[in-house]
Amino acid sequence: MAILGKIRKRTTVLILIIGLALFAFVISGIFTGNDLAGDNTGTTIAEVNGKTIDITEFRRTMENAARRYGNNIPSTQLVSLVYNQEIRKKILEQQFNALGLTVGSDQILEFVKTSGYAQIPEFQDDNGDFNEVVFKNTIADWKVNDPLRYDAWLQDEKAIVQAAKEQLYFNLIKSGIAVTPIEGKFEYNKTNNKINLQYVRIPYTAVPDSTIQISEEEIQDYIEAHEDEFQQEEARDIRFVFFEEKPSPEDEQAVEAAITALRNDTVEYLEESDTTATLPGFENTREVAAFLDRHSDTKFDTVYKTQDQLPAAVASTLMALKKGEIHGPYRDGDFFKISKIMDKKANGAVKASHILIAYAGAERAKAEITRTKAEAKAKAETLLSRAKKERSTFAALARENSDGPSATQGGDLGYFQEGAMAKAFNDFCFQNKTGTIGLVETPFGFHIIKIEDKQAVIQIATLSREIIPSEETLNALFTQATTFEMAATDADPEAFSDLAEQEGYAVRPVNQLKTMDANLPGLGAQRNIVQWAFNDDTEAGDLKRFEINNGYAVVQLTKRHKKGLVALEEASPKVLPELRKERKAKQLIKANQGKAMTTLATDNGVQVSNASALTIKSPVIPGVGKEPLVVGTAFTLNQGQTSELLQGERGIFKIKVNQKENAPDIPNYSPYIATLRNSATNRVNGTVYNTLKDKAEIEDKRATFY
Repeated sequence: MAILGKIRKRTTVLILIIGLALFAFVISGIFTGNDLAGDNTGTTIAEVNGKTIDITEFRRTMENAARRYGNNIPSTQLVSLVYNQEIRKKILEQQFNALGLTVGSDQILEFVKTSGYAQIPEFQDDNGDFNEVVFKNTIADWKVNDPLRYDAWLQDEKAIVQAAKEQLYFNLIKSGIAVTPIEGKFEYNKTNNKINLQYVRIPYTAVPDSTIQISEEEIQDYIEAHEDEFQQEEARDIRFVFFEEKPSPEDEQAVEAAITALRNDTVEYLEESDTTATLPGFENTREVAAFLDRHSDTKFDTVYKTQDQLPAAVASTLMALKKGEIHGPYRDGDFFKISKIMDKKANGAVKASHILIAYAGAERAKAEITRTKAEAKAKAETLLSRAKKERSTFAALARENSDGPSATQGGDLGYFQEGAMAKAFNDFCFQNKTGTIGLVETPFGFHIIKIEDKQAVIQIATLSREIIPSEETLNALFTQATTFEMAATDADPEAFSDLAEQEGYAVRPVNQLKTMDANLPGLGAQRNIVQWAFNDDTEAGDLKRFEINNGYAVVQLTKRHKKGLVALEEASPKVLPELRKERKAKQLIKANQGKAMTTLATDNGVQVSNASALTIKSPVIPGVGKEPLVVGTAFTLNQGQTSELLQGERGIFKIKVNQKENAPDIPNYSPYIATLRNSATNRVNGTVYNTLKDKAEIEDKRATFY
């Protein structure tokens, strides 16, 4: 009340302060608005070489893509898909404009003829062929009589124009690709010239890593010398403690007690008549479905079940019960259950295999089946005779002869209950004993059937209660998460893990988060956490509690990675092995300089080995791996010549050429020329675009909107 009194006394001051704040807000909007300041940050999702991609147009494209893909693709993945398409379109559009490249209606028509649009029935004539006149008339008719379809076509037309331009652009580049006869001959020799050699390899593991000391300066020098290999996107490292909403032991006991109380009858006092009434429990109720509707988390399922369709832990127990008997409570996953047998059939499910012999005109018969009904029957009778004589080959006969979809499974149909199959098929299976083989006819054709097995089925009513956390448990969890958040906020940022350990909480790190990531290991889709981590106001050491689907996550940002060269400590795991390898190679070469091959092998505890039929095209030494420098050097040596010590990928080598086999000259190298030209042509689209993209200045602002 004292506080309210003070507020009332200062009403005039408060009104003045609020008014000034609103005035400042309005004035701020005037002088920083888009119209005067030219700030298009709020309308641009990306910039490519200074050209913007508008968010409104992007969202329209997103809507079209969402309709096309439906629910088959996650939203964040769809954003990335459309974004990459729009970036590609903008980059190539700039190339088209620079070249003055355009396409006319004739080129668009030519493109349509070779695309999927030519298969649309509305664009085809009476013979099913694409017809330009029909195509143009259909579009003109849509424009007048079906505006929605015409608008959709205009969007498709844009895509066609873009695709036609791309085709023309890349074809212009492809037309400049040439391969000379000399290149063709070189490719032939790379593939067919062979060499046999003798070698000694001293693996780098001969020198322990612990003996090689690499300084930070050396690592940094290596990174700077190989800048292209050590570029990184903007990224974030976080760590979090997850407070999961899950039932406590007390919650489990409460659910079990509640469901147990429903099993038996209860006595209820009726105040109005001063009497008591007995309410039947699940065991004695005659209105099972109604009882489950009132008291169970699952309803009465009237479908009969085989043993393998029941919970594994209690399946045999339930199958052994008689009609009217009850079992439980028992735990099944996140539920406590009590089950009651409502009915039981001794041979209610049959497992059978069949061989279907279809004929032309039978239901669902494949178009390629041309045999007559009489021919199908004759073939079925022949197969029936074989199946009865050679019972163990039934599955093989089905795979070889059956026209049914189960042919690949040897005709196995699995277990089924009455009514699942065509009547004649059904009657044969349920009226004959296990092991019987016979022939029946259905609308699908002729079936040779083998009854493999029969099982009992039961109709079961199950009273179930899900084990969920109580309100007390949820409140306690909220208190734990909030208390930890407050303690971690007040403490030094480095104390996050120590505080969690003191309370028995697990800390989970997630490193190298990218700006458009959505899924976090252990938490699932949490786009809001990623956005927070990339917020300009979020600094390393900051933390925040997030409410997620099944609990709370207290998240701390541990590191901000800027776009550009990777930091030394992050590159070290990749750089150290390379620097160690170089140092080991120098050490091993210096220690073994001038030694003959046998001495080299003996002194280092290795063997002299042989490798044959090596080629430059595939420079792999069997048992060692890919060694391009070693194999390439071998081809520069004369037969019988021995090399100096060589620094290979997996050790140092000394090699001796035992035999060189040069492929004979051939009169025409055109197959190799064609292969090289096709390979280069096939790489044009991807290589050219990736090069343009690498050189482009792209500013990605997706995280602002998604």
